[in-house]
Amino acid sequence: MDATREVEVVVIGAGQAGLSSAYHLRRTGFEPGRDFVVLDHSPGPGGAWQFRWPSLTYGKVHGMHSLPGMELTDADPARPSAEVVGAYFDRYERAFGLRVRRPVDVRAVREGDGGRLLVETSDGTWRTRALINATGTWDRPFWPRYPGQETFRGRQLHTAQYAGPEEFAGQRVVVVGGGASGTQHLLEIAPYAAATTWVTRRPPVFREGPFDQEAGRAAVALVEDRVRQGLPPRSVVSVTGLPLNDAVRQGLADGVLDRQPMFDRVTPEGVDWRDGRHVDADVILWATGFRAALDHLAPLRLRGPGGGIQVDGTRVVADPRIHLVGYGPSASTVGANRAGRAAVRDIRRLLSGEPPESAAA
Repeated sequence: MDATREVEVVVIGAGQAGLSSAYHLRRTGFEPGRDFVVLDHSPGPGGAWQFRWPSLTYGKVHGMHSLPGMELTDADPARPSAEVVGAYFDRYERAFGLRVRRPVDVRAVREGDGGRLLVETSDGTWRTRALINATGTWDRPFWPRYPGQETFRGRQLHTAQYAGPEEFAGQRVVVVGGGASGTQHLLEIAPYAAATTWVTRRPPVFREGPFDQEAGRAAVALVEDRVRQGLPPRSVVSVTGLPLNDAVRQGLADGVLDRQPMFDRVTPEGVDWRDGRHVDADVILWATGFRAALDHLAPLRLRGPGGGIQVDGTRVVADPRIHLVGYGPSASTVGANRAGRAAVRDIRRLLSGEPPESAAA
């Protein structure tokens, strides 16, 4: 393993949040490879987008915004989003010379000496004055627990494992989850499946109109208060509502998006409700979202009594050397762009010995 290397800033993750942060670092005078390093555990450019299922075409993407300094233009809406975004991120990294190191697994971040942080990775250890954590959520799919779940004789999978609708041909499928992924799965699977059932904990809310930057900023503001209090963040998508496009309208008219309340128990043959209803199922597809991938920060003991990490803007209140970009209010693509700029501005103040500014000021 290489000897410990020293930089001013380590960026963990090269998705939207990490690349936005790296862009602003370079723009304000930090040299890639010398002053900062971007570490990414994925095999290639594209962040979590590279793992999306092939049938999620770019035209179906919910609220994708361009990275700072380079617009994403003339993308074919019929092309898989994994290909479109992967190629765009690749062009972006090369255009700005960001020199992303991959695949590199970050195993732990610990306290070092002299006020530095030690970032322990599969590519050696980095000693740094500041850290931008932009690891997103894709690596931590959330699986709810329900009584009887372990007795189900069919297949259970999460959105993270979804490869496309063809594999559900002739099967009875229960889709769990009221987000954009759940509705997209249902609309794709219904023509192939023998039957589909949609269940959610809360009634879905459908939103009219485009998801533009103004709408994105409003959604970000709704999430921000939780992380200020140190509570676990909710996704930005959870407060935007579901886009009411032509495909969704048709799904509602056809009964494919006929939402049922959450079942109470899983049985070997399907799912049960307390009122006596039962649905037979061959597959339960959990479109139940993701949680922030922050296990590597555990040695720093940043979590508060509320269960989350308290942040002011992007800065961790308990440790001002650390910024969480793509966490809570900056988890959307538009939020990540703004947060990357803010994190770099704050880090420049930290490295020059100036006190931080409150994001609420």
